Amino acid sequence: MTTGELGRKGEDAAAAYLERTGMSIVERNWSCKSGEVDIVAIDESDLVFVEVKTRRSDKAGSPEDAVAKSKQTRYVRIARAYLAHTGLIDQAVRFDVIAIMPIADDRALLRHHRGAFDAS
Repeated sequence: MTTGELGRKGEDAAAAYLERTGMSIVERNWSCKSGEVDIVAIDESDLVFVEVKTRRSDKAGSPEDAVAKSKQTRYVRIARAYLAHTGLIDQAVRFDVIAIMPIADDRALLRHHRGAFDAS
């Protein structure tokens, strides 16, 4: 499985998980000049921007470790562009990270970090 295929499989698993927990998926792979957001979802009154990180192993660190400050800053820029694009300027926003590590062909360890970072 290529890295791209692994990433898509992880995003599919994350989207299915979010829907099972009651969240509604609004967008997948929305992009603008600042970059791409993996998933945009609604959780009650919050618009949630979700970064999905899938890794085969933790040899290079956990998947969450890959969401460094620079990635967070870029996600905030993308969120602002999305809000401007959709006209949802006063919408409450949250940034989540979902970390996934496959443990078998049909199983994975998934960790959902709600409010993993903020817009500051």
